[in-house]
Amino acid sequence: MTHAPSSRLASIQDPQRRRWLRRALGSGLAALGGVPLASLLLPGGNARAADARALVCVFLYGGNDGQNCIVPLDASRHAAYAAVRGQLALGQARLLPLSGSDYGLHPALAPLLPLWTAGRLAPVFNVGPLVRPLDKPGFRAAAQGSADVPQSLFSHSDQQLLWEDAGGDAQARTGWGGRAMALQGDGGVVISLGSGGRFGVSEREVPLQLPGPGAVFGALGLQPSELAWAPNLARQQALYAIYAEAALQADGNEQIAALGRVHRSAFQTAQRLGAVVAVTPGATGSVAAIDQAFAGLTQDGELQGQLAPQLYQVAKLLAAGGSLGLSRQIYLVEQGGYDTHADQVLSGNALAGQHAELLAELAAALAAFDAAMQSLGLGGQVTVFTQSDFGRTFLPNSSLGTDHAWGNHHLVLGGAVRGGQTWGRYPELILGGTDDVGVDDWELQGRWIPSLSVAQYAATLLSWWGLDDAQLTQVLPHLANFAERRIGFL
Repeated sequence: MTHAPSSRLASIQDPQRRRWLRRALGSGLAALGGVPLASLLLPGGNARAADARALVCVFLYGGNDGQNCIVPLDASRHAAYAAVRGQLALGQARLLPLSGSDYGLHPALAPLLPLWTAGRLAPVFNVGPLVRPLDKPGFRAAAQGSADVPQSLFSHSDQQLLWEDAGGDAQARTGWGGRAMALQGDGGVVISLGSGGRFGVSEREVPLQLPGPGAVFGALGLQPSELAWAPNLARQQALYAIYAEAALQADGNEQIAALGRVHRSAFQTAQRLGAVVAVTPGATGSVAAIDQAFAGLTQDGELQGQLAPQLYQVAKLLAAGGSLGLSRQIYLVEQGGYDTHADQVLSGNALAGQHAELLAELAAALAAFDAAMQSLGLGGQVTVFTQSDFGRTFLPNSSLGTDHAWGNHHLVLGGAVRGGQTWGRYPELILGGTDDVGVDDWELQGRWIPSLSVAQYAATLLSWWGLDDAQLTQVLPHLANFAERRIGFL
């Protein structure tokens, strides 16, 4: 670690200079909104832990129509599905059979079919926010505002928060990913390649937000490649000296001391990750196995779509995990556009339209990421899973679209997944049936009451990731309300 000359440190101890330092750092803290800089510091190290494990959350913003992602193939249930879905229905001949099961995938998800065959892909049925197990009579009997029913059902922003929190409180300040990372106690944080949301927030830390491939991460002029120029190196040393002195001379002001530590940590983090973040496919420093896996999604050296650039960044960080010393990691990536109230399909063709295009991008990016992990020998150490605001109504609307619902089907993939089989109970495909919240004619839309909670889903992932039962209860307070704590797909 480089330090400034002692004469420079001595000059900062002048009272007038110290008053200026307190004002400068105090205003900086206000600009940052009090974000603790510990959230920007990743742990160092020289060797990948033998038990290193990573979770990659793929959040499908807007509310993915899981009902058309995984469809029953048996004659009776497919007939019930087609009768309600109408022009949105996928014909039996169009579906991609999941061998050994009674289900088929949307044709746009074709790149994921080999993962099912290889035992690395598992659909999980009818998952959603729940405080405790809830059936239709219990839901209908619950008073308005009942603590047994998750808050603000069918609302985008609130249901996103409930998925991120894994609970029933839409006002929660933290997310289950952030709370899990905080228990690791090694200074690590959730790394977000998207907008971040609440998922990676803990009581003291926020996610580390990284830009896409080719972007500069850190201060201009202080990138590792720029420190060979003496004036830039002197500037870095001076900044380090100021932040070190702030921590020593804060006169008991913990905010000023913390800001000094945080600023220094931010520079160190940028130096550690900046070079990895900047790498693009085919550029100096790129990893051939990753470039090859993403080749089909790369055009003129640039990754196409929403998800591919984010997952490419995650793959690079995982490949560099040995030098970064990250034994437990959680990543968040995102894909938007799933609020398909209209034109979910085009002209009654369920293979064309907004939803099919989104699923095709999702499947291609996930398959590329999986191929990269397999090539790097990390397949068994990385588990990818989807989340989304909510499912969508079984009954289409009049605009060839679907509306907001509740329970939804999700995908989990990776070498540790007990794939090649489905998990959970598929809902009864009857409007107004035992799984539908509706009773009156106007509300018979097929909004499924979840049969599995987000807490159970998260507990299964986090148990594999390394948390014990006591820690799971800390991270997921509502988990204690469920007799079955883990679903079993890992």
